[in-house]
Amino acid sequence: MSWKIVYYSEVVRQWVDGLPPDLRAYYARITERMLKHGPYLRMPYVRPLGQGLNEIRAIGKEGIARVFFAARSEQIVILHGFVKKTERTLKRELDTARRRLKEIGDENA
Repeated sequence: MSWKIVYYSEVVRQWVDGLPPDLRAYYARITERMLKHGPYLRMPYVRPLGQGLNEIRAIGKEGIARVFFAARSEQIVILHGFVKKTERTLKRELDTARRRLKEIGDENA
């Protein structure tokens, strides 16, 4: 199976492209593995959050980034991301990702 990465919107793609260099490089290494082996990597790279939502866990000198995604028929859809400032994932960030997951779910239903 050949996987392809697509972005929820151009804004999400630009946000990923604007990550600090070390976080962007870590994200790129993880997504390269996902393209080759599929989106269901394990910790410490990818963490399932339930209901089809997953997070890429990018770590670097510049901080920690979380990039939410969902797998849809040979596509990895990058939904949302943020750079962590606290220990916990903020509820509003998770809510944004879940809302977008519902939107793409409706399109593919």
